[in-house]
Amino acid sequence: MLRTFDRPCTGTGARSTRLLIVDDHVVVREGLTQMFAAVSGIEVVGVATDGRQAVSQADQLRPDVVLMDIEMPDVDGVEATRRITATHPAARVVILTGSDDHRIQDALRAGAAGYVLKEAADDELVDAVRRVAEGGTYLNPRLGAVLAAAPPEPSGPPDDLTEREVEVLRLIALGHTNAEIAAELFLSVRTVESHRAHIQQKLNRSTRAELVRYALDHGFVKAG
Repeated sequence: MLRTFDRPCTGTGARSTRLLIVDDHVVVREGLTQMFAAVSGIEVVGVATDGRQAVSQADQLRPDVVLMDIEMPDVDGVEATRRITATHPAARVVILTGSDDHRIQDALRAGAAGYVLKEAADDELVDAVRRVAEGGTYLNPRLGAVLAAAPPEPSGPPDDLTEREVEVLRLIALGHTNAEIAAELFLSVRTVESHRAHIQQKLNRSTRAELVRYALDHGFVKAG
């Protein structure tokens, strides 16, 4: 029996999230398509069997979210993500992987907004798609721990960021929402929003994906 995932209505005539599913295994594609068919507010508009086809489908279908397998022949998920986000900045990519491997940072730098394990429960996959469709990011908790424990890459200048702004930037990079950051740092949501605006202005970066890439490149995502 299919599970039904209800979603509160966000207003009259609210548009469904358009989802493109990419995986080179037919069983996985069919399983994901069937699962999301039972999800309120998400419409599967296409499927692709490899990265090259994913780029082509993204051009034609203009999905809101792409659920992207990472290990595929020819053009893999990281390269496909890089091409799609470069051409369609509004498209949000959630990487789907079979293992918590070293490619997390590569995928985030390529523009991915989410990273989920294939073993994840259905409701986690749905949550990841919904969160990135709304402009957020999603990292499976186990993957977030892997990312946080990774040794930092060579750091560059902090661009006049304050210690508090670095803390906020690090939590943004780990996928936390403004409300979660506020709770973690004992701040108001308004104060977090103000810090984020200052960070974006100082770094001249406007999207969450750009902030994540900056945090990775400058070693702000690290243990502790």
